Amino acid sequence: MGNCCGGSVRVLPRLDPAACNALEQGTSGLLVPRTELAGVAPGTAVGTERSVDVDVAAPAAGACPETWTVGARLTPVSGQTSGVVSLDAAAANTWVPVTGAQLVLPEAGVYEVVADVQGSIGWAAGVGNAIIDARVYDVTAGVEIPMTTRRIILFTDQTATGTTGIQANASAAALYQVTGPRTIRVDGSWRTDVGTTFQKVVWAHNFRYRKVSD
Repeated sequence: MGNCCGGSVRVLPRLDPAACNALEQGTSGLLVPRTELAGVAPGTAVGTERSVDVDVAAPAAGACPETWTVGARLTPVSGQTSGVVSLDAAAANTWVPVTGAQLVLPEAGVYEVVADVQGSIGWAAGVGNAIIDARVYDVTAGVEIPMTTRRIILFTDQTATGTTGIQANASAAALYQVTGPRTIRVDGSWRTDVGTTFQKVVWAHNFRYRKVSD
């Protein structure tokens, strides 16, 4: 449609009536949609499965043009704990949970799981192999986490007199993929071939996880 004004013709814009057209004809002219970005506060999330924070900085009030700054940073979930357990009352060749050394992997993803463990054992003369082992165990799935079993102590004493003891350290680490929340823990175990042992203890000095990918 056109209007005559001073010998010239002014053509008014005509909007396409298609539903996907975001423009709107107002009484004073065209209305153009405007998008405003919004971020979340550091350390918060918009969902339960998320390992990256996206930060959005708004432009100054009245700025023209408006410049929005968008940034991202990796913020993987993580956790750590420690614990200790005596194995003296436990049967040989059985796994015993280390008290306090239990964590929850909170969501699906791939985690780096690490257990820094220490063991000690004392024995009387004539003991064969004196052994202390540790592992990381998935309580929810009822399975050992692959590649996490460690032999902390293996000592043979056939000739010593009196009593003897030893203490040693080990570290177990593995990448572990889960499909949902999982409870994991550190277990300890002991055994000997012959003879009497005592003061059998396993510590988990630093049992921890860190999510490395979704």
